[in-house]
Amino acid sequence: MSTDPRRQVPRTDTLLADPALAAASARLGRELVKDAVRGVQQQVRQGSLAPDDAVAAVLAGLPGTAGSLRPVLNATGVLVHTNLGRAPLSPAAVEAVVAASGTTDVELDLGSGRRGPRGEAALAALLAAVPAAEAAIVVNNCAAALALVATALGGELVIARGELVEIGDGFRIPELLESTGARLREVGTTNRVALEDYTRALGPGTGAVLKVHPSNFVVRGFTRSVPVASLAAGLEGTGVPLVADVGSGLLRPHPVLPEEPDLQTTLADGADLVLASGDKLLGGPQAGLVLGRAELVQRLRRHPLYRALRVDKTTLAALEATLRGPLPPVQEMLAADVAGLRRRAEALAARLAGAGVDARAVDSAARVGGGGAPEHPLPSAAVSLPGSFAAPLRRGACPVVGHVEDGRTLLDLRSVPPSADGDLAAAVLAVAGRGA
Repeated sequence: MSTDPRRQVPRTDTLLADPALAAASARLGRELVKDAVRGVQQQVRQGSLAPDDAVAAVLAGLPGTAGSLRPVLNATGVLVHTNLGRAPLSPAAVEAVVAASGTTDVELDLGSGRRGPRGEAALAALLAAVPAAEAAIVVNNCAAALALVATALGGELVIARGELVEIGDGFRIPELLESTGARLREVGTTNRVALEDYTRALGPGTGAVLKVHPSNFVVRGFTRSVPVASLAAGLEGTGVPLVADVGSGLLRPHPVLPEEPDLQTTLADGADLVLASGDKLLGGPQAGLVLGRAELVQRLRRHPLYRALRVDKTTLAALEATLRGPLPPVQEMLAADVAGLRRRAEALAARLAGAGVDARAVDSAARVGGGGAPEHPLPSAAVSLPGSFAAPLRRGACPVVGHVEDGRTLLDLRSVPPSADGDLAAAVLAVAGRGA
């Protein structure tokens, strides 16, 4: 009898007909499951897997969804981590996205059967959260909001030199503005600007005065900037709108972040339009928020570019649920009790040490991330592990991303929900069991 292992390789159609794999094909797609079958067949062919174990091996190798994005435990201590998708959605927002993923009344008045206003409920929730605003629109991110403003208001944009910033991945605010055809009128110097610099720059071709929060850096020393309230007073009677990009999406002043600008205060101080991100400190989906004077918001809404930048039904649903629902995860992280974080770190470290892992609880410093509060560390607590754990934790079945400091892997708990502590411990124990 031949012992050629190729004769023992289960046929593709036989494996795909297995009830468990047929169910997986219905959920994930036949081609994805077939690719996993081919990989398992190769293992059988090489003799590293018994033929009877083929179905179990295929099931074990299948992803959780048909998409390639994987859930990750964010133990970096960076609350709004751009590389990890920024703000995690609240359970209420996730439920709203699922509900909106099918056929919905996003642009239909069910009472009359006629076309209805798009995103009306989400905009109403946004205006209720920021009562200083007369009107609002939502586009797909804050850069889109800035591009729409520059295009719709047109002409020359007056902006301080110290606010011509570069943010992540080489993205530069002045290049974005110039790409719309706007002309930039730079005023002041890199470290100092006065109200007179702005007012002297105004002319018949001025479309707006733009104030951009520096966001991810701080200039200290011999510096001067013009607050929104002073700038608004100086522009009074000129007819030139004041547009403020506050970046992080903080709705109102927050006691943990006393220097971070917020939408409500900025509008109350006299800004005509305020721009912000929806997926940072607001804690919602990726979106660009534009709030302010009704006449200006309507100009943006009626501009042809708005159609290309508006958001879809799932974003509107997630935004509304974030604003109306319970506290989103980012806000919970900000409000976390440091003593509670230490107790969690001590309990996790004790559990891991009891299993033979070199683990200990340490104090740490978390960060807002996403360009928010760059020099405002948040006191936190972490589990300290050997430096060799960092890479295998990232590659595990439940990926965990921490950071390495002084040769140790730190898993900061301010960015990890308490409900995930068990998963975090299991991931560490799995790495320890593989001999990291």
